[in-house]
Amino acid sequence: MNTMHLLGYIASLLIGISLGLIGGGGSILTMPVMVYLFGVSPVTATSYSLFVVGSTSLVGAARQYKQGTVNVRMALLFAATSVATVFATRKWLVPSIPGHIATIHGFNITESWLTMVLFALLMLISAIFMMRNKHAPGSREAVEKKINAGKLILYGTGIGLVTGLLGAGGGFLLIPALVLLLHLPMKEAVGTSLLVIALNSLIGFTGNLHDKGIDWQLLFAVTALAIAGILLGSYLNRKIPAGKLKKGFGWFVLAMGIYILVREISTAL
Repeated sequence: MNTMHLLGYIASLLIGISLGLIGGGGSILTMPVMVYLFGVSPVTATSYSLFVVGSTSLVGAARQYKQGTVNVRMALLFAATSVATVFATRKWLVPSIPGHIATIHGFNITESWLTMVLFALLMLISAIFMMRNKHAPGSREAVEKKINAGKLILYGTGIGLVTGLLGAGGGFLLIPALVLLLHLPMKEAVGTSLLVIALNSLIGFTGNLHDKGIDWQLLFAVTALAIAGILLGSYLNRKIPAGKLKKGFGWFVLAMGIYILVREISTAL
């Protein structure tokens, strides 16, 4: 085992720990870990990320369900739109994107380069959401309010597209949607988002099952470490205040996003 792979396995454990500690954010690191530490191509890494994120979120959702903080009906309602979009994106849209997209003033835009740049921008947006640490209020009575079907379909499609293209769970987008569109209380929105992420990611991954050369050994090893991490993180969550951790992790994700953006732009010049 080389040094980069060892760092990758350690990072896989930390991804799970961060998910257990702050309830989200860790999955945004899965793709950079796959690309920079395990040497997986960016496009393949989005597929691998779906499997890791989906499996880990499913374990987290099961724990939340036992605590009564998962609204299965609302999760299925939201997933009805987003899951179909993720699957279609992985099955037909991603394979149709050419390896070389365009050349602008001698600057070659490739599928791999664009994937990493878009992912870096997603990390910056995610970091801002985490550092703001503000959530829209929700109450159990508000769940009975009329659901805006049009907005639900639009938002579900948008999140499905992001998840399908970039392999990110999109929890920082999902939680506000569950609170504002489905009127879930915040605690319930966090648990429900894990179930939606699990459904989106795992069903989205099935769109790539036909791909040859999937490194199942790597996938299972990373996933097992991330699951161990989420269990450890959930235990530590009872002893460490999550608010400061979330803001600190947001700064880390921001730094990582800037690093990826600078690196990809500089290597392409």
